[in-house]
Amino acid sequence: MSEDQAVPGSGARTRRVLLASAGAVGVAAVLAACGSDDSDGDAGREGTTGNGTGAPPTGSDPGSSGTAPGNSGALARTSDIPVGGGKIFAEQGVVITQPTAGEFKGFSALCTHKECPLSSVDGGTINCTCHGSKFSVVDGSVKVKPATEPLPEKKIKVEGDQIHLL
Repeated sequence: MSEDQAVPGSGARTRRVLLASAGAVGVAAVLAACGSDDSDGDAGREGTTGNGTGAPPTGSDPGSSGTAPGNSGALARTSDIPVGGGKIFAEQGVVITQPTAGEFKGFSALCTHKECPLSSVDGGTINCTCHGSKFSVVDGSVKVKPATEPLPEKKIKVEGDQIHLL
């Protein structure tokens, strides 16, 4: 009998089971230590990618809290949204784009293919990295499949330099 085997019905644990259990406990402790307590306000920021890099997607402000500073109820300032681009507000479920100077559009922040969260706005498209779909910043239409349906519009209102989600 090898050292990895136990006598059936003896209730004895094998060395392999004990080592695996100890390893699992160690991994859990390391993962818990790597977690965030959200005390610095970084967790849940809009505009971060799901690619594990933690880098903000192009056209997004990693410092955004979802409400423009000093603007009660405003989602963003018009100056926060680049012309020809946009910004994702994942928590509010909206992408705001500015196709041309002074023209602002709102779209759902979920891909119409498999409802993955949209990940970036770059090169005139709103991008989903789950399966590669791309949508127009102008009208939400599909530019690159597999998505076949355009992004649903979200109602927004621009008042002065503030953008509100309705």
